[in-house]
Amino acid sequence: MSGKKEVIWMSGLELASAIKKGELSPVEVVDAFFKRVEQVNPKLNAFITLTEDSARKEAEKAEKAVKKGEKLGPLHGVPVAIKDNMPVKGVRTTWGSKLYADHIPKEDYVLVDRLKRAGAIIMGKTNVPEFCLIGITENPLFGVTRNPWDTSRTPGGSSGGSAAAVASGMAPIAVGNDGGGSIRIPSCFCGLYGLKPHLGRIPRWPALPGWETLSSEGPITRTVADAAMLMDVMAGPDDRDYLSLPAPGVSYFENLEKDVKGKKFAYSPDLGYAVVEPEIAEIVRKAAFGFADLGFEVEEVKLEFLDMGPDWVNQIVCETVAAVGDRMDEWKEVGYPPYFDFMWLADHLKGTDYVKVQYKRKEHWDRVMKVFEKYDFLLTPMLPIAAFPIDIGMGPNEIAGQAVGPTGWVPFTIPFNMTGQPAASIPCGFTKENLPVGLQIVGNRFDELGILQASRAFEKAFPWRDKKPPI
Repeated sequence: MSGKKEVIWMSGLELASAIKKGELSPVEVVDAFFKRVEQVNPKLNAFITLTEDSARKEAEKAEKAVKKGEKLGPLHGVPVAIKDNMPVKGVRTTWGSKLYADHIPKEDYVLVDRLKRAGAIIMGKTNVPEFCLIGITENPLFGVTRNPWDTSRTPGGSSGGSAAAVASGMAPIAVGNDGGGSIRIPSCFCGLYGLKPHLGRIPRWPALPGWETLSSEGPITRTVADAAMLMDVMAGPDDRDYLSLPAPGVSYFENLEKDVKGKKFAYSPDLGYAVVEPEIAEIVRKAAFGFADLGFEVEEVKLEFLDMGPDWVNQIVCETVAAVGDRMDEWKEVGYPPYFDFMWLADHLKGTDYVKVQYKRKEHWDRVMKVFEKYDFLLTPMLPIAAFPIDIGMGPNEIAGQAVGPTGWVPFTIPFNMTGQPAASIPCGFTKENLPVGLQIVGNRFDELGILQASRAFEKAFPWRDKKPPI
């Protein structure tokens, strides 16, 4: 690889191209990434289950296919990291819980099957918080995952293992899911591009109960093009998921570079209620108006959105307790202790309270919809803070000198899980402590393509991929 990019820092598309041209062998690629895992994972704890033997066998098959001139998939020979709440046939899948410590799925998750069919090679499973309930990555089974930009800090969650793996060069691409920010939070904290597609764009099956009306599956990558290619591979209906959407009818990757001039952007620094650290606010504001420098119309707007954080908590607590069901007493003995500081809420919530949350979601959508009657995209800070120290726990209780509630540090993520809209985290700068900052771009219903195109325009003007963490 003399004179070329080091394998572990190549994008998924660059790897696929080099493999198809015979410039790299899939075996060489897999070896490079597992060597990186051996070097770095003990410091980060991003991967918790490795499938090294099967990955090498698949790499050997992939190499033979290239030599034989067989038809190759778009991700042929490219390693991928899979979040540990996504079943992989024959590979331990735990949801970060001791209740599922020995669970071996008999079927692949829909997107895992699609990745395999596209030629991707599964490297293993990445760490999550138990049942993916919080925005950090720690559980009683595998412990804590650390941020490659500063190992004393969290990578975020719940797809923290996936983001830490990609950011540190242990995997070129990864997948996660996002029910309250779980793709966007760790992408922001780790300096990556993370796309939460529209609810139902990528099927969820088979999955544990819960999150049905909140969670979206999506890519975590270093480049927008990789995310677009992953969307082409993973998107599309599956009748086993009754909420899955019809086929998008367009290639995200093939249309990525199309001109999106004339699009209108609204920028809100706070949605009407969020508290943001001044340093973050300044970096994000500059990035948001960077779109104006590219010829787009950007207007700062004053919004009065509803703070859906408490409602989101009520819904998730109810769904989690219902999903655990008869194993609740067992879970209390082995579960993540901080959870039980708020799981008691379920004992005091009625069915009518749960339904009221759904009514409030409609009221929330009425306000959000008005923005998209005038604008194509909404820009916000991705998060109001940079990655915080692990010893803080599940999140800070103060931002910019003001007290905040449990969801006060994720005020920009939850609103768009409640509406189902697509949204992405775009790397847009660094704090004085050299911690990544993210800009959120929210699209209208079903408009992942528009988000990807706008993100690509930003990426070309303000590139981020060559900035690597110090680990």
